[in-house]
Amino acid sequence: DPYARLLLEALKQSGCTVFNDRHFSCENCDGCVSGGFDAATSQIVLCQNNIRQQSHMNRVVTHELIHAFDHCRAHVDWFKNVKHLACSEIRAANLSGDCTLMNEIARFKFGLKGHHQTCVRDRAIRSILAVRKVSKETAEKAVDEVFDACFNDLEPFGRIPHSKADAKRAFRDFQNRDRYNANL
Repeated sequence: DPYARLLLEALKQSGCTVFNDRHFSCENCDGCVSGGFDAATSQIVLCQNNIRQQSHMNRVVTHELIHAFDHCRAHVDWFKNVKHLACSEIRAANLSGDCTLMNEIARFKFGLKGHHQTCVRDRAIRSILAVRKVSKETAEKAVDEVFDACFNDLEPFGRIPHSKADAKRAFRDFQNRDRYNANL
């Protein structure tokens, strides 16, 4: 998957190498969550009982790898600072493919103007509520306060990848980043 390949390379370049046998775990999970990032162990958990399709698993892996990347590069305070969590959830919803038009149609959510941002905001709030015992108002306030900055932070993709083709281009650009900068 080009999304995962790019994120794994970005993690490596940031000094945080990921080992498949150490940093990924398949488990049965409660509720309807599909995965999670455990900051204490730097481990991505895939909920095998809630993932039914390869495309869904790819999105979950990408979403959680974005959290791992944020953990590596930004030293996120996952447990005490809800704004940090909100920022990473915004980035994960924005960059992982969670809010592509096709996924939204499959959820029976339609809209054109500003729909991607609305989806990102809603999914970030849902994710915060799934992992922290905070009120909906607290989650909404945290998302609103950091939304613009975090929505516009496109690292390591450099763009919002709306398709696998976009993700492949982003990966190619990421691989060539140093060559471009060396010529400046």
